[in-house]
Amino acid sequence: MTFLKTGQVAEILGVSPDTVRRWCDEDRLATTRTEGGQRQIEGRSLAAFLQAGLDLSASQIDGLQQLSARNRIPGIVTKIEVDAVVGTVEIRSGRHRITSVLTRASIEELGLVEGALATAIIKSTDVMMEVSQP
Repeated sequence: MTFLKTGQVAEILGVSPDTVRRWCDEDRLATTRTEGGQRQIEGRSLAAFLQAGLDLSASQIDGLQQLSARNRIPGIVTKIEVDAVVGTVEIRSGRHRITSVLTRASIEELGLVEGALATAIIKSTDVMMEVSQP
């Protein structure tokens, strides 16, 4: 069985730990307590919570356009390398680094510069999975 801490769940869902604690207090998300009194959420319980209808997709966030892509990762632009035709843009979001190849024209049209806020929108038919070992 996999047990997650409140902070881990918050990181996975892209919400604050306070939001996760509030869901627990409202009995929307099942938890147990460790001997030390810390909340823990069982992995299957979290999966059931998400399947029951919690929608954290970008289409639910005010001010964003609706797209079919659900994997939207906001971050800050940390690096841009551009040549005559194409360039790479790197953003950091938490501990993640995402790099995208764009045309020079797109980089300029979007006004991407180091330090700018940007959102990586990932839509792919191939996704690889990795499982952490306990």
